[in-house]
Amino acid sequence: MWDPTTYLRYGDERSRPFHDLLARVPAERPRAVVDLGCGPGNLTAILAAQWPDSRVTGLDSSPEMIAQATTTATGVSFAVGDVRHWHPEPDVDVVVSNAVLQWVPGHRELLTRWARELPAGAWLAVQVPGNFDAPSHRALREVAGRPAWRADVAPLLRRPPADDTAVGYADLLTGAGCAVDAWETTYVHLLPARAEADHPVLSWLEGTALRPVRAALDATGWADFRAELGVRLAEAYPVRHGQVPFPFRRVFFVARTAARAEENL
Repeated sequence: MWDPTTYLRYGDERSRPFHDLLARVPAERPRAVVDLGCGPGNLTAILAAQWPDSRVTGLDSSPEMIAQATTTATGVSFAVGDVRHWHPEPDVDVVVSNAVLQWVPGHRELLTRWARELPAGAWLAVQVPGNFDAPSHRALREVAGRPAWRADVAPLLRRPPADDTAVGYADLLTGAGCAVDAWETTYVHLLPARAEADHPVLSWLEGTALRPVRAALDATGWADFRAELGVRLAEAYPVRHGQVPFPFRRVFFVARTAARAEENL
């Protein structure tokens, strides 16, 4: 179960890639805009503000997130739904998916289907985390592999995508007939560290990667797992000047469907 409050604990850091992604979508008057995996709706509201004359829709698989979204954004329609089953309507000119597809096995096939089904000249803008090999995720896999949790937790962890590079996604979507702008960025988040609080990277992971772990364990198991992971994260990400530097790699791509050869992103 998603917890909007926990997810938004580092709202500024999580929203920055969305702004960087949106800056590369020069659509002027899209008829309809869809935010796939809209979460608590705070970023979907930005889409509605940027294109006030467009029909803006947010879709998320979490009822908790959609309940929050309906209280956050005005002028937007929200619905609970699975992005795997979503098909664009004929007037959808912009699709945004921010930090969602890493949760979806087989999402490369989804991307090619969306590129095929969207109208000519539509924009598909996507950002996915590329931090599966970061110390945070290595520590998570190591703890999950301990005998106490191997059976219950290890199978729940996401596997690294086969090709989660900007080059890989660019090749995929150019092969689908799109013009593509793709890039990678590593943000260095400086997370405040307070002596009385949990390690900030542990708090960060509670909003995303640790969510299925928490759901699988009872209170005692979760407390033990969390404590051991916290020790490892503190070793991997030491406090410096009251902050923890937390590098976070992200992959971006913006594709325009059926673009003519003379059109450029």
